[in-house]
Amino acid sequence: MIFQKGPSRWLLVCLLLVAASIAALDLYSQKFKEVKGYFDLVITPLQWFVDLPAQAADNLSGVVVSRASLIAENNSLHREAILLEQRVLQNATLASENRRLRSLLNARSKLSQEVQMAELIGVNSDPFQHEVLINLGAEDGVTLGQPALDSGGVMGLVVSVSPVTSRIMLITDARAAVPVEVLRTGYRGVLIGTGSAAQLTLDHVPNTEDIRVGDRLVTSGLGGKFPAGYPVAEIIEFRQEPGRSFAVVRAKPEAKLDNSRYLLLVELEQAAAGIPSDE
Repeated sequence: MIFQKGPSRWLLVCLLLVAASIAALDLYSQKFKEVKGYFDLVITPLQWFVDLPAQAADNLSGVVVSRASLIAENNSLHREAILLEQRVLQNATLASENRRLRSLLNARSKLSQEVQMAELIGVNSDPFQHEVLINLGAEDGVTLGQPALDSGGVMGLVVSVSPVTSRIMLITDARAAVPVEVLRTGYRGVLIGTGSAAQLTLDHVPNTEDIRVGDRLVTSGLGGKFPAGYPVAEIIEFRQEPGRSFAVVRAKPEAKLDNSRYLLLVELEQAAAGIPSDE
């Protein structure tokens, strides 16, 4: 439109002449250069003010980018911290398991009978049946009636055998009974399961019997199910009740029934284990 005839054409010619005049003055006039310097002083703040929004936008962009990078770095560090915590817990679990295995191997070395090491792979979900499942079965030579021990003491008996697994009834099961004797005095009795994982009872103990809290109970060997001398429980209560013939005697298991992952099966002769011969 500016190159059409009329006022626009004259405006272009005027603008070109003004531009040429300014260029000539800038080249040859010292006074114009001084005036130009004053104009620069006036225009510089205006230029700075015009450029202010752009600078603010750049600064804001930098802040947003920095905050985003900090959030990403924080999230990465948080994930690494969680992974490190998991590794620490895994290492603690492995260390604890190694301690239990060393303790079990130490207990194994003290036994006169041959034993097999088994791993617990399942727990009966029925709260009224204290039974666990192990990874050894008939193919491994496991038989009914074999005693099961951990590093602390007697855990129970094998009550069911399949080709590759076996089920053990713990001594805390309400159906369990273990012939025991008080290590300090030699008094013999029967330790009965109560259905509680932390408590057993010693039945039919006379009020006059010398039994104290802290006394250790070991297998007596009577009945042929458990070899004599294995730790079973510790007396935690002996209470005489007036008017009754028998005292209340409670004990806690020596075996770590709630957290033992590995256990030992004592290999006994069938006659010693109370299992009739198949022949």
